Amino acid sequence: MELAVINIKGKETGRKVKLNDSIFGIEPNDHAIYLDTKQFLANQRQGTHKSKQRGEVAGSTRKIKRQKGTGTARAGSIKNPLFRGGGRIFGPTPRYYGFKLNKKIKQLARKSALSYKASSNNIIVLEDFSFEAPKTKEIVKMGTTLNIANKKSLIVLPEQNKNIYLSSRNVQGIEVVTAGQLSTYEIMKASTLVLVESAVDVLQATFEN
Repeated sequence: MELAVINIKGKETGRKVKLNDSIFGIEPNDHAIYLDTKQFLANQRQGTHKSKQRGEVAGSTRKIKRQKGTGTARAGSIKNPLFRGGGRIFGPTPRYYGFKLNKKIKQLARKSALSYKASSNNIIVLEDFSFEAPKTKEIVKMGTTLNIANKKSLIVLPEQNKNIYLSSRNVQGIEVVTAGQLSTYEIMKASTLVLVESAVDVLQATFEN
């Protein structure tokens, strides 16, 4: 499929970019998208949660009351999980939530996500641009002209650009990533995918390799 290239003022430049059907036009695999998104979110978890178990709670170990004759259940320690201030039964412990996922599955997931965006006409190809200095006002203005101001948008750059990143950092709903950092989760979360013209070649070369 071909998309017209527009500039930051929202006007067509007269050029067109061809999107490879093997990347932007495949039959989406929902299960691959699910697995890749699950792994991405799992990797964000710190896994540092911890509660004290019976052996870790501070307290005396003496028997708190006699064994028989009280009319209540026997109890041998104040650290019993049944008592207030006692240890927690089967509480959380530090763990690693990440899991292995094959590269081909991850690649299929990203292709599927891109194909969903292409089929729903939610991809914009933007002419290469840059700012001389960080200006949040310029990103806001660009979002208005491109009609992405009130949408969750993902701008994909060919490489790191500090001024563009700093300009968009405080703009709600707009995120900036490089083509090499693009993930399935970010593609699916965005309502509109804004591909900078030179980032298309980087993206397609990445999948071809």
